[in-house]
Amino acid sequence: MDKVEKIVRHAEVSEKAIERYLCKTVTGLGGVCLKYANAGMTGYPDRVALMPGGRCLWFELKSLGRKVSKAQAIRIAQLAGIGHRVYVCDSKESVNAVFKSLGYAV
Repeated sequence: MDKVEKIVRHAEVSEKAIERYLCKTVTGLGGVCLKYANAGMTGYPDRVALMPGGRCLWFELKSLGRKVSKAQAIRIAQLAGIGHRVYVCDSKESVNAVFKSLGYAV
């Protein structure tokens, strides 16, 4: 694989590409996908998807094969502990799998 092919391949599996795909998917399903950032509060998931019917889904996005940090794992457990659904996605396929598991047609 030459250098250009590697760059193109990385662009398809980067966190930014997956984030764009998530936002496009959520919007296509009638929801709103918000970037979540809170100064001084590290580790929270990257995006929150507000779906029709009042469903709230949190997403931590990673480049293909990357894992969550310790701080992220703590925040994910904290959110799950109060009843929120948090999904870690590292590919477009994993985004699709989340929505399919919840009954959405993707």
